[in-house]
Amino acid sequence: MTHPLRLRNFRLLFVSRTMSTLSDALVPTALSLAVVEVTGSATMLAVVLGCALGTRLVLLPVAGAVADRFDTRKVALVADLTRMVTQAVVAVELLGDNPSIALIAVAQVVAGAASAVGLSNLSPLVTKTVPASGGQRIKANSLMGVAKSVSLLAGPALAGALIFAVGFGWVFVADATAFGISATLMLLIRLDKGAEATEGASAGPAERRSIRADLIEGFTEVRARDWYWTSLIAHAVWNFVANILLTLGPLIAVKRLGGEGSWVAVTQAGGVGLLLGSLVSGWARPKRPVLVGNIALASYALPLTLFAAGAPVLLLATGYGIALAALGFLNPTWDSTVQAVIPQSALARVSSYDWLVSLAAQPLGVILAPVALSLWGERVPFAAAAVLVAVVCVGTAAVPGVRGLRLDYAAQARSAPVEAPETGAVPEARTVQSGGKGAGSLA
Repeated sequence: MTHPLRLRNFRLLFVSRTMSTLSDALVPTALSLAVVEVTGSATMLAVVLGCALGTRLVLLPVAGAVADRFDTRKVALVADLTRMVTQAVVAVELLGDNPSIALIAVAQVVAGAASAVGLSNLSPLVTKTVPASGGQRIKANSLMGVAKSVSLLAGPALAGALIFAVGFGWVFVADATAFGISATLMLLIRLDKGAEATEGASAGPAERRSIRADLIEGFTEVRARDWYWTSLIAHAVWNFVANILLTLGPLIAVKRLGGEGSWVAVTQAGGVGLLLGSLVSGWARPKRPVLVGNIALASYALPLTLFAAGAPVLLLATGYGIALAALGFLNPTWDSTVQAVIPQSALARVSSYDWLVSLAAQPLGVILAPVALSLWGERVPFAAAAVLVAVVCVGTAAVPGVRGLRLDYAAQARSAPVEAPETGAVPEARTVQSGGKGAGSLA
């Protein structure tokens, strides 16, 4: 079996998406520090950051419909070029004498819209550049997960180093350049149109319909699969409790764990765990991937429980590393399963609903965490969050579709799975010949 990186199109896609992901990882740190430096206002910081986040969240379903309706590569190319321009605008403003926060905020609104398209479009790009063999798709998604993990680890540090060395504006020059390189690589990708028919996808929609009709069809694909929408609930709960920890954890670290260094140690352990989990997902072959992945997510109860119990930093870092390793394992495994089961023609829309549910839960955790802290103190919010994530994630095992969805990896080299009607289970028996290229976060 050919390794995915030996495939020219996937190799270009991998480098392109790595550049894009690293660029995205640079922005929050650099933008936050730049806005604080210029305005000194926490309110203005919240407004600017909220422009990108809010736009991305609101437009995700529409972005998925756009990605399914038009040429996948061209959609990704336009998204990267748009972000290149927006970050160039921010760079020009920050390099000037009197930067306009209003213009920077507008640029982030446009960048948020382009980011929504990029998130929705990633899974279809993988399926169009990697053959339908389950093993190759899993390795490809694992590589994407590793690249994301490394970017999340390196992005803030790189942003800080660039700010120290050359200043805020040049960080965004580098960011715009990286998006430009990513767009150039997307331009070089040549997707195999003939393979799309092999997996039952057409090069474009047979008839022009309204965006509303496309959104309804995408939601119907989600609702028809009990394993999918119940897993989305579990993933949303995970994101909710994760942001409770990320909001209260630094406060606890500063107050009783020895200062900022202890929190850095915990988060770095999480980054290492995320990377290791992504690597493991490249060779792991669970026959019930959704069941195993959701139960693994329940391990986030471990660091929450340790925080509630007032454990020392070493135990907290270990627990957080284990929890993030489970996330690193789940993300590529989930992506590979979704790509094997969801019709190619609706993959971007279904992925957009996944991102929407997961991202919507994050600000809720940030908002409610301080409220819970003021009402009940430190231990209760962590303990309640631990119980919630454990019960919901393990509870998905009670769903017939979660238990019944199986993937036969040996058979996938020569066939593609298909869902049984109503239940959402995937039988291992159906064979569909696959040839050439394949067709077409969580958290």
